[in-house]
Amino acid sequence: MGFYAVLPYLATHLGSGLGMAGWLVGLVLGLRTFSQQGLFVVGGALTDRYGPRPVVLAGCALRITGFGWLAVAGSTVTVIAAVLLIGFAAALFSPAVESEAAREAVRHERDTGTPRAHVLALFSAAGQAGAFIGPLLGSLLLLLGGGFRAACLAGAVVFVGVLAGHARLMPRADPVRKREREREWERERGGGRTPASGTVTRTAQRGRSSWRAVFTNRPFLLLCLAYSGYLVSYNQLYLSLPAEVERATGSGAALGWLFALSSLLVVVAQVPLTRFSAHRIAPRTALVTGLAVVAAGFAAVPLTPAGPGGLLPGAALVVLLTLGQMLLVPAARGLVPDLVEDRQLGLATGALSSVSGVAVLAGSAATGALLDAPAPVRWAVLTAVPLAGAALAFTLPVGRGGKDRGTRAVAG
Repeated sequence: MGFYAVLPYLATHLGSGLGMAGWLVGLVLGLRTFSQQGLFVVGGALTDRYGPRPVVLAGCALRITGFGWLAVAGSTVTVIAAVLLIGFAAALFSPAVESEAAREAVRHERDTGTPRAHVLALFSAAGQAGAFIGPLLGSLLLLLGGGFRAACLAGAVVFVGVLAGHARLMPRADPVRKREREREWERERGGGRTPASGTVTRTAQRGRSSWRAVFTNRPFLLLCLAYSGYLVSYNQLYLSLPAEVERATGSGAALGWLFALSSLLVVVAQVPLTRFSAHRIAPRTALVTGLAVVAAGFAAVPLTPAGPGGLLPGAALVVLLTLGQMLLVPAARGLVPDLVEDRQLGLATGALSSVSGVAVLAGSAATGALLDAPAPVRWAVLTAVPLAGAALAFTLPVGRGGKDRGTRAVAG
Protein backbone atom coordinates (compact mmCIF):
# COMPACT_ATOMS: atom_id res chain seq x y z
CA MET A 1 0.00 0.00 0.00
CA GLY A 2 2.82 2.39 0.86
CA PHE A 3 4.59 1.61 -2.41
CA TYR A 4 1.53 1.93 -4.65
CA ALA A 5 0.44 5.18 -3.01
CA VAL A 6 3.52 6.76 -4.62
CA LEU A 7 4.97 4.90 -7.61
CA PRO A 8 1.99 5.04 -10.05
CA TYR A 9 2.28 8.83 -9.94
CA LEU A 10 6.06 9.11 -10.11
CA ALA A 11 6.33 9.31 -13.92
CA THR A 12 3.79 12.15 -14.09
CA HIS A 13 5.57 14.00 -11.27
CA LEU A 14 8.95 13.67 -12.98
CA GLY A 15 7.64 14.77 -16.37
CA SER A 16 4.99 17.37 -15.59
CA GLY A 17 6.10 18.44 -12.14
CA LEU A 18 9.87 18.57 -12.57
CA GLY A 19 10.02 18.94 -16.36
CA MET A 20 12.27 15.95 -17.05
CA ALA A 21 12.62 14.69 -20.61
CA GLY A 22 10.87 11.44 -21.47
CA TRP A 23 14.11 9.47 -21.81
CA LEU A 24 15.21 10.67 -18.37
CA VAL A 25 11.89 9.66 -16.82
CA GLY A 26 12.34 6.19 -18.32
CA LEU A 27 15.90 6.01 -16.99
CA VAL A 28 14.80 6.94 -13.47
CA LEU A 29 12.04 4.31 -13.51
CA GLY A 30 14.47 1.71 -14.88
CA LEU A 31 17.02 2.50 -12.18
CA ARG A 32 14.35 2.02 -9.53
CA THR A 33 13.49 -1.41 -10.91
CA PHE A 34 17.16 -2.42 -11.14
CA SER A 35 18.00 -1.20 -7.64
CA GLN A 36 15.13 -3.32 -6.32
CA GLN A 37 14.69 -6.48 -8.37
CA GLY A 38 18.32 -6.77 -9.46
CA LEU A 39 19.64 -6.47 -5.90
CA PHE A 40 17.22 -8.93 -4.26
CA VAL A 41 20.03 -11.46 -4.22
CA VAL A 42 22.10 -9.06 -2.07
CA GLY A 43 19.25 -8.69 0.42
CA GLY A 44 18.85 -12.45 0.49
CA ALA A 45 22.56 -13.00 1.19
CA LEU A 46 22.47 -10.44 4.02
CA THR A 47 19.41 -12.20 5.45
CA ASP A 48 21.31 -15.49 5.61
CA ARG A 49 24.28 -13.75 7.22
CA TYR A 50 22.52 -11.63 9.85
CA GLY A 51 19.01 -13.09 10.10
CA PRO A 52 15.78 -11.59 8.75
CA ARG A 53 14.91 -9.19 11.58
CA PRO A 54 17.76 -6.64 11.26
CA VAL A 55 17.60 -6.72 7.46
CA VAL A 56 13.84 -6.10 7.46
CA LEU A 57 14.10 -3.24 9.96
CA ALA A 58 16.99 -1.63 8.05
CA GLY A 59 15.05 -1.92 4.78
CA CYS A 60 11.95 -0.31 6.28
CA ALA A 61 14.01 2.53 7.74
CA LEU A 62 15.64 3.15 4.35
CA ARG A 63 12.23 3.10 2.61
CA ILE A 64 10.93 5.74 5.05
CA THR A 65 14.02 7.86 4.39
CA GLY A 66 13.69 7.39 0.64
CA PHE A 67 10.05 8.46 0.50
CA GLY A 68 10.78 11.47 2.70
CA TRP A 69 13.70 12.44 0.47
CA LEU A 70 11.64 11.99 -2.71
CA ALA A 71 8.97 14.29 -1.29
CA VAL A 72 11.42 17.20 -1.23
CA ALA A 73 13.81 16.24 -4.08
CA GLY A 74 13.82 18.88 -6.79
CA SER A 75 16.87 18.11 -8.94
CA THR A 76 17.71 15.18 -11.19
CA VAL A 77 20.54 14.01 -8.93
CA THR A 78 18.48 14.06 -5.72
CA VAL A 79 15.50 12.39 -7.40
CA ILE A 80 17.71 9.58 -8.74
CA ALA A 81 19.37 9.15 -5.32
CA ALA A 82 15.99 8.99 -3.56
CA VAL A 83 14.59 6.53 -6.09
CA LEU A 84 17.67 4.29 -5.80
CA LEU A 85 17.32 4.33 -2.02
CA ILE A 86 13.64 3.37 -2.28
CA GLY A 87 14.52 0.45 -4.58
CA PHE A 88 17.44 -0.77 -2.47
CA ALA A 89 15.25 -0.66 0.63
CA ALA A 90 12.88 -3.16 -0.99
CA ALA A 91 15.86 -5.27 -2.05
CA LEU A 92 16.63 -5.57 1.67
CA PHE A 93 13.27 -6.20 3.29
CA SER A 94 11.44 -8.15 0.56
CA PRO A 95 13.75 -11.22 0.40
CA ALA A 96 13.99 -11.23 4.20
CA VAL A 97 10.20 -11.18 4.64
CA GLU A 98 9.58 -13.70 1.84
CA SER A 99 12.19 -16.17 3.10
CA GLU A 100 10.92 -15.91 6.67
CA ALA A 101 7.33 -16.37 5.45
CA ALA A 102 8.42 -19.51 3.56
CA ARG A 103 10.34 -20.81 6.58
CA GLU A 104 7.39 -20.28 8.90
CA ALA A 105 5.02 -21.82 6.36
CA VAL A 106 7.13 -24.98 6.35
CA ARG A 107 7.20 -25.08 10.17
CA HIS A 108 3.43 -24.56 10.29
CA GLU A 109 2.98 -27.37 7.79
CA ARG A 110 5.08 -29.74 9.89
CA ASP A 111 3.31 -28.78 13.11
CA THR A 112 -0.29 -28.79 11.89
CA GLY A 113 -0.37 -30.58 8.54
CA THR A 114 -1.76 -27.44 6.87
CA PRO A 115 -0.18 -27.07 3.42
CA ARG A 116 2.45 -24.33 3.33
CA ALA A 117 0.70 -22.84 0.29
CA HIS A 118 -2.04 -21.51 2.61
CA VAL A 119 0.37 -19.14 4.36
CA LEU A 120 1.97 -18.09 1.09
CA ALA A 121 -1.46 -17.49 -0.45
CA LEU A 122 -2.31 -15.09 2.38
CA PHE A 123 0.99 -13.35 1.66
CA SER A 124 0.05 -12.90 -2.03
CA ALA A 125 -3.51 -11.79 -1.25
CA ALA A 126 -2.25 -9.18 1.22
CA GLY A 127 0.16 -7.81 -1.37
CA GLN A 128 -2.57 -7.50 -3.97
CA ALA A 129 -4.87 -5.81 -1.46
CA GLY A 130 -2.16 -3.20 -0.98
CA ALA A 131 -1.72 -2.89 -4.75
CA PHE A 132 -5.44 -2.15 -4.99
CA ILE A 133 -5.73 0.24 -2.01
CA GLY A 134 -2.45 2.11 -2.52
CA PRO A 135 -3.36 3.87 -5.80
CA LEU A 136 -6.74 4.83 -4.33
CA LEU A 137 -4.93 6.41 -1.37
CA GLY A 138 -2.57 8.27 -3.69
CA SER A 139 -5.43 9.44 -5.91
CA LEU A 140 -7.38 10.67 -2.90
CA LEU A 141 -4.41 12.72 -1.68
CA LEU A 142 -3.92 14.20 -5.13
CA LEU A 143 -7.63 15.07 -5.43
CA LEU A 144 -7.55 16.74 -2.02
CA GLY A 145 -4.78 19.00 -3.27
CA GLY A 146 -1.94 17.46 -1.31
CA GLY A 147 0.04 16.73 -4.45
CA PHE A 148 2.85 14.25 -4.97
CA ARG A 149 4.61 15.35 -1.79
CA ALA A 150 1.57 14.28 0.28
CA ALA A 151 1.55 10.87 -1.44
CA CYS A 152 5.26 10.40 -0.60
CA LEU A 153 4.69 11.34 3.03
CA ALA A 154 1.70 8.97 3.19
CA GLY A 155 3.92 6.17 1.88
CA ALA A 156 6.50 7.01 4.54
CA VAL A 157 3.83 6.92 7.27
CA VAL A 158 2.65 3.51 6.07
CA PHE A 159 6.20 2.19 6.33
CA VAL A 160 6.54 3.60 9.84
CA GLY A 161 3.66 1.24 10.70
CA VAL A 162 5.34 -1.60 8.80
CA LEU A 163 8.58 -0.98 10.71
CA ALA A 164 6.76 -0.93 14.06
CA GLY A 165 4.87 -4.12 13.25
CA HIS A 166 7.99 -6.05 12.31
CA ALA A 167 9.90 -4.70 15.31
CA ARG A 168 7.11 -6.00 17.53
CA LEU A 169 6.35 -9.35 15.87
CA MET A 170 9.53 -10.72 14.26
CA PRO A 171 11.68 -13.08 16.36
CA ARG A 172 14.79 -11.41 17.74
CA ALA A 173 17.08 -14.31 16.86
CA ASP A 174 17.05 -16.84 14.06
CA PRO A 175 17.03 -20.19 15.93
CA VAL A 176 18.75 -22.04 13.08
CA ARG A 177 21.67 -19.64 12.92
CA LYS A 178 21.84 -19.51 16.72
CA ARG A 179 22.28 -23.28 16.89
CA GLU A 180 24.94 -23.14 14.16
CA ARG A 181 26.89 -20.48 16.06
CA GLU A 182 26.68 -22.51 19.27
CA ARG A 183 28.00 -25.63 17.49
CA GLU A 184 30.83 -23.61 15.95
CA TRP A 185 31.70 -22.22 19.40
CA GLU A 186 31.92 -25.76 20.81
CA ARG A 187 34.09 -26.95 17.91
CA GLU A 188 36.48 -24.04 18.39
CA ARG A 189 36.69 -24.62 22.15
CA GLY A 190 37.43 -28.27 21.51
CA GLY A 191 40.16 -27.33 19.03
CA GLY A 192 41.89 -25.01 21.49
CA ARG A 193 41.20 -21.86 19.46
CA THR A 194 39.66 -18.62 20.54
CA PRO A 195 36.22 -18.04 19.10
CA ALA A 196 37.36 -14.94 17.24
CA SER A 197 40.27 -16.58 15.41
CA GLY A 198 39.70 -16.90 11.68
CA THR A 199 36.14 -15.52 11.94
CA VAL A 200 36.44 -13.28 8.89
CA THR A 201 37.95 -16.05 6.80
CA ARG A 202 35.31 -18.58 7.83
CA THR A 203 32.51 -16.07 7.15
CA ALA A 204 33.86 -15.41 3.65
CA GLN A 205 34.23 -19.13 2.99
CA ARG A 206 30.65 -19.79 4.15
CA GLY A 207 29.42 -16.96 1.94
CA ARG A 208 31.19 -18.30 -1.15
CA SER A 209 29.99 -21.80 -0.34
CA SER A 210 26.38 -20.64 -0.09
CA TRP A 211 26.52 -18.78 -3.40
CA ARG A 212 28.14 -21.78 -5.08
CA ALA A 213 25.59 -24.16 -3.61
CA VAL A 214 22.64 -22.05 -4.76
CA PHE A 215 23.88 -21.18 -8.25
CA THR A 216 25.05 -24.71 -9.05
CA ASN A 217 21.79 -26.24 -7.79
CA ARG A 218 20.24 -27.48 -11.03
CA PRO A 219 16.65 -27.96 -9.78
CA PHE A 220 16.67 -24.49 -8.22
CA LEU A 221 17.98 -22.93 -11.44
CA LEU A 222 15.25 -24.73 -13.38
CA LEU A 223 12.70 -23.26 -10.96
CA CYS A 224 14.20 -19.80 -11.61
CA LEU A 225 13.85 -20.29 -15.35
CA ALA A 226 10.28 -21.56 -15.05
CA TYR A 227 9.39 -18.64 -12.78
CA SER A 228 11.05 -16.31 -15.28
CA GLY A 229 8.61 -17.55 -17.91
CA TYR A 230 5.77 -16.43 -15.64
CA LEU A 231 7.29 -12.99 -14.89
CA VAL A 232 8.02 -12.29 -18.56
CA SER A 233 4.38 -13.16 -19.25
CA TYR A 234 3.08 -11.10 -16.33
CA ASN A 235 5.04 -8.10 -17.59
CA GLN A 236 2.82 -8.16 -20.68
CA LEU A 237 0.14 -6.53 -18.54
CA TYR A 238 2.26 -3.39 -18.93
CA LEU A 239 3.36 -3.98 -22.52
CA SER A 240 1.03 -6.06 -24.70
CA LEU A 241 -2.21 -5.44 -22.80
CA PRO A 242 -2.06 -1.64 -23.22
CA ALA A 243 -1.40 -2.13 -26.94
CA GLU A 244 -4.38 -4.49 -27.20
CA VAL A 245 -6.68 -2.12 -25.31
CA GLU A 246 -5.52 0.79 -27.47
CA ARG A 247 -6.16 -1.24 -30.62
CA ALA A 248 -9.61 -2.37 -29.46
CA THR A 249 -10.97 0.85 -27.98
CA GLY A 250 -8.84 3.65 -29.38
CA SER A 251 -7.58 4.72 -25.95
CA GLY A 252 -6.02 3.37 -22.78
CA ALA A 253 -8.74 4.63 -20.48
CA ALA A 254 -10.00 1.13 -19.64
CA LEU A 255 -6.60 -0.12 -18.43
CA GLY A 256 -7.23 0.99 -14.86
CA TRP A 257 -10.39 -1.11 -14.71
CA LEU A 258 -8.55 -4.18 -15.99
CA PHE A 259 -5.75 -3.73 -13.42
CA ALA A 260 -8.37 -3.34 -10.69
CA LEU A 261 -10.01 -6.54 -11.93
CA SER A 262 -6.71 -8.40 -11.59
CA SER A 263 -6.09 -7.14 -8.04
CA LEU A 264 -9.64 -7.87 -6.91
CA LEU A 265 -9.46 -11.40 -8.28
CA VAL A 266 -6.38 -12.10 -6.17
CA VAL A 267 -7.83 -10.48 -3.05
CA VAL A 268 -11.11 -12.40 -3.32
CA ALA A 269 -10.04 -15.74 -4.80
CA GLN A 270 -6.38 -16.35 -3.83
CA VAL A 271 -6.97 -17.97 -0.43
CA PRO A 272 -10.00 -20.13 -1.45
CA LEU A 273 -8.26 -21.27 -4.64
CA THR A 274 -5.06 -22.18 -2.79
CA ARG A 275 -7.03 -23.96 -0.07
CA PHE A 276 -8.72 -26.02 -2.77
CA SER A 277 -5.59 -26.80 -4.78
CA ALA A 278 -3.13 -27.38 -1.91
CA HIS A 279 -5.07 -30.40 -0.67
CA ARG A 280 -5.48 -31.91 -4.12
CA ILE A 281 -2.37 -31.28 -6.21
CA ALA A 282 1.36 -31.22 -5.49
CA PRO A 283 3.30 -27.92 -5.74
CA ARG A 284 4.95 -28.95 -9.02
CA THR A 285 1.56 -29.74 -10.53
CA ALA A 286 0.21 -26.37 -9.38
CA LEU A 287 3.22 -24.64 -10.94
CA VAL A 288 2.83 -26.46 -14.27
CA THR A 289 -0.94 -25.93 -14.32
CA GLY A 290 -0.60 -22.24 -13.49
CA LEU A 291 1.85 -21.68 -16.35
CA ALA A 292 -0.47 -23.54 -18.72
CA VAL A 293 -3.38 -21.31 -17.67
CA VAL A 294 -1.21 -18.23 -18.31
CA ALA A 295 -0.45 -19.59 -21.78
CA ALA A 296 -4.18 -20.09 -22.35
CA GLY A 297 -4.70 -16.39 -21.58
CA PHE A 298 -2.43 -15.35 -24.44
CA ALA A 299 -3.91 -17.96 -26.79
CA ALA A 300 -7.41 -16.68 -25.99
CA VAL A 301 -6.77 -13.12 -27.20
CA PRO A 302 -6.95 -13.79 -30.95
CA LEU A 303 -9.69 -16.39 -30.43
CA THR A 304 -12.00 -14.30 -28.23
CA PRO A 305 -14.63 -12.31 -30.16
CA ALA A 306 -14.66 -8.63 -29.39
CA GLY A 307 -17.19 -7.99 -26.63
CA PRO A 308 -18.73 -4.78 -25.33
CA GLY A 309 -16.38 -1.93 -26.12
CA GLY A 310 -13.86 -4.36 -27.60
CA LEU A 311 -12.47 -5.26 -24.17
CA LEU A 312 -13.42 -8.93 -24.03
CA PRO A 313 -10.06 -10.25 -25.39
CA GLY A 314 -8.12 -8.08 -22.94
CA ALA A 315 -10.38 -9.09 -20.06
CA ALA A 316 -9.92 -12.78 -20.96
CA LEU A 317 -6.15 -12.29 -20.87
CA VAL A 318 -6.28 -10.56 -17.47
CA VAL A 319 -8.56 -13.18 -15.90
CA LEU A 320 -6.60 -16.22 -17.14
CA LEU A 321 -3.21 -14.67 -16.39
CA THR A 322 -4.34 -13.79 -12.87
CA LEU A 323 -5.79 -17.27 -12.26
CA GLY A 324 -2.51 -18.80 -13.40
CA GLN A 325 -0.61 -16.44 -11.12
CA MET A 326 -2.74 -17.46 -8.13
CA LEU A 327 -1.92 -21.12 -8.76
CA LEU A 328 1.77 -20.88 -9.49
CA VAL A 329 3.19 -18.14 -7.23
CA PRO A 330 2.47 -19.85 -3.86
CA ALA A 331 3.60 -23.16 -5.38
CA ALA A 332 6.90 -21.69 -6.62
CA ARG A 333 7.64 -20.01 -3.30
CA GLY A 334 6.72 -23.20 -1.48
CA LEU A 335 9.16 -25.24 -3.57
CA VAL A 336 12.19 -23.09 -2.70
CA PRO A 337 12.59 -24.53 0.85
CA ASP A 338 12.52 -28.03 -0.67
CA LEU A 339 15.35 -27.28 -3.09
CA VAL A 340 17.90 -25.50 -0.87
CA GLU A 341 19.27 -25.83 2.65
CA ASP A 342 17.58 -23.72 5.32
CA ARG A 343 20.69 -21.60 5.87
CA GLN A 344 20.62 -20.64 2.16
CA LEU A 345 16.91 -19.80 2.05
CA GLY A 346 17.33 -16.02 2.07
CA LEU A 347 19.90 -16.07 -0.72
CA ALA A 348 17.75 -18.44 -2.78
CA THR A 349 14.62 -16.34 -2.28
CA GLY A 350 16.48 -13.24 -3.45
CA ALA A 351 18.08 -15.12 -6.35
CA LEU A 352 14.66 -16.30 -7.56
CA SER A 353 13.61 -12.66 -7.99
CA SER A 354 16.95 -11.39 -9.34
CA VAL A 355 17.35 -14.11 -11.97
CA SER A 356 13.75 -13.59 -13.02
CA GLY A 357 14.30 -9.83 -13.10
CA VAL A 358 17.22 -10.23 -15.52
CA ALA A 359 15.04 -12.48 -17.67
CA VAL A 360 12.25 -9.88 -17.67
CA LEU A 361 14.72 -7.18 -18.72
CA ALA A 362 15.82 -9.26 -21.71
CA GLY A 363 12.33 -10.63 -22.39
CA SER A 364 10.71 -7.21 -22.36
CA ALA A 365 13.04 -5.97 -25.09
CA ALA A 366 12.31 -9.07 -27.18
CA THR A 367 8.54 -9.03 -26.69
CA GLY A 368 8.45 -5.26 -27.20
CA ALA A 369 9.83 -5.85 -30.68
CA LEU A 370 6.79 -8.07 -31.34
CA LEU A 371 4.34 -5.18 -30.98
CA ASP A 372 4.80 -4.40 -34.68
CA ALA A 373 4.55 -8.05 -35.73
CA PRO A 374 1.34 -9.55 -37.13
CA ALA A 375 -1.11 -10.41 -34.34
CA PRO A 376 -1.04 -14.22 -34.90
CA VAL A 377 2.75 -14.24 -34.66
CA ARG A 378 2.81 -12.01 -31.58
CA TRP A 379 0.26 -13.98 -29.58
CA ALA A 380 1.74 -17.34 -30.64
CA VAL A 381 5.19 -16.33 -29.35
CA LEU A 382 3.71 -14.97 -26.11
CA THR A 383 1.82 -18.24 -25.64
CA ALA A 384 5.03 -20.23 -26.11
CA VAL A 385 6.88 -18.43 -23.26
CA PRO A 386 4.81 -19.79 -20.32
CA LEU A 387 4.48 -23.15 -22.09
CA ALA A 388 8.30 -23.39 -22.11
CA GLY A 389 8.26 -22.54 -18.42
CA ALA A 390 5.71 -25.29 -17.80
CA ALA A 391 7.95 -27.81 -19.58
CA LEU A 392 10.88 -26.82 -17.35
CA ALA A 393 8.72 -26.95 -14.23
CA PHE A 394 7.65 -30.49 -15.09
CA THR A 395 11.26 -31.66 -14.52
CA LEU A 396 11.29 -30.39 -10.90
CA PRO A 397 10.76 -32.50 -7.78
CA VAL A 398 7.09 -32.93 -6.90
CA GLY A 399 7.44 -30.97 -3.66
CA ARG A 400 5.19 -32.81 -1.24
CA GLY A 401 6.20 -30.58 1.68
CA GLY A 402 9.14 -30.81 4.02
CA LYS A 403 12.69 -31.74 3.09
CA ASP A 404 12.54 -35.49 2.77
CA ARG A 405 15.53 -37.51 1.67
CA GLY A 406 14.32 -37.86 -1.88
CA THR A 407 14.03 -34.12 -2.35
CA ARG A 408 17.45 -33.48 -0.85
CA ALA A 409 18.99 -36.04 -3.17
CA VAL A 410 17.48 -34.40 -6.22
CA ALA A 411 18.53 -30.95 -5.04
CA GLY A 412 22.13 -32.06 -4.64
